[in-house]
Amino acid sequence: MPTPSLDGSPAPWREPEHDDLAELARTFFTKDVLPHTDRLLAQGHPDREHYRRAGELGLLGLSVPEEYGGGGGRFTHEAVLLHEQAYTGESSLGLAVHSGIVTGYLVAYGSEEQKRRWLPGLCSGELVGAIAMTEPDGGSDLQAMRSRAVRDGDDYLVTGAKTFITNGGLADLVIVAVKTDPEQRAAGVSLLVCEVGGDPEGFRRGRLLSKIGLHANDTAELFFDEFRVPAANLLGDAEGLGFIQLMRQLPQERLVIGVGAVAAMERAVELTVAYAKERTAFGKTLMGHQNTRMVLAECATRTRVSRVFLDDCIVRHTRGDLDVATAAMAKSWLTDGQCEVVDRCLQLFGGYGYTTEYPIARMYADARVQKIYGGTNEIMKELIARAL
Repeated sequence: MPTPSLDGSPAPWREPEHDDLAELARTFFTKDVLPHTDRLLAQGHPDREHYRRAGELGLLGLSVPEEYGGGGGRFTHEAVLLHEQAYTGESSLGLAVHSGIVTGYLVAYGSEEQKRRWLPGLCSGELVGAIAMTEPDGGSDLQAMRSRAVRDGDDYLVTGAKTFITNGGLADLVIVAVKTDPEQRAAGVSLLVCEVGGDPEGFRRGRLLSKIGLHANDTAELFFDEFRVPAANLLGDAEGLGFIQLMRQLPQERLVIGVGAVAAMERAVELTVAYAKERTAFGKTLMGHQNTRMVLAECATRTRVSRVFLDDCIVRHTRGDLDVATAAMAKSWLTDGQCEVVDRCLQLFGGYGYTTEYPIARMYADARVQKIYGGTNEIMKELIARAL
């Protein structure tokens, strides 16, 4: 389904190859993953096999250079994949983190040896990736993290706890933000790539967190107790670059969240319009009632304006000039809009909207976290205000 601009034409960044990719991605989600939804919801995490299948189809690492096993594309290709995932309602696979974020860090900051070592496995789905920033008592204040990495010969010894880690239950490779200099705040942060497949000594996965939404996506606690990491796994040329690396990559992460938000809004409006045309109340369809038409008109307008704003941000990002404040605007405004639109659409379903047999109910529960991760929307407003 082409993504429309204000006048209904395709998005300005959209090319025929994106449409082909969208069809492939949509087929994968609807035929390979969605039939297993009930089982995935019950087990609380995705199937590793689905990552491998996505890799076989060339859907992982779309923006990773071909010499490292990727698709050789741009962020726009990642955006198409993530749009299709959200639009089909598939929410088990943590592709936004695995492919939209983790591979991005390795491409941007990894050495040649690091890229050749890890990117092919991430692109094939043999490895599952995660990034660990948030700590139990730190929230969005990344400079105050307590996780430590102490140099010990050719290794670092990592000690600390991370929480709310998407893909944490299955991850083989975790980019972990640590303090290599505890006396410093931002200047003391470094990023280490931790290989945790098989749960090696010094590393422990906590429980899969029970959440109000995204029940099929694994979100875990991770614990490190003098976990030994080769010094060669440091991202960047020196210690202390981690905070700068995070700040440079976070605009794309926030844009990734915005892609999912707009796709969810579009799906909510489409599902609700179809329901309103079929459901009857007081002798006529719901669409025959003025209030229904007014609500859907407002939701459709909010969704269309959101799409245009998102498209503009994607264009700016592909040019390399998406600034921090605009990315923060996109993340906060689009996710606020997602929650508002889904809530208003659910209301039109009446009691059925509160039952999980209707997709709108799951969409409602899944939407809420969008305003929290990637930096809370309150933090986004602080970033915007600083730029004024």
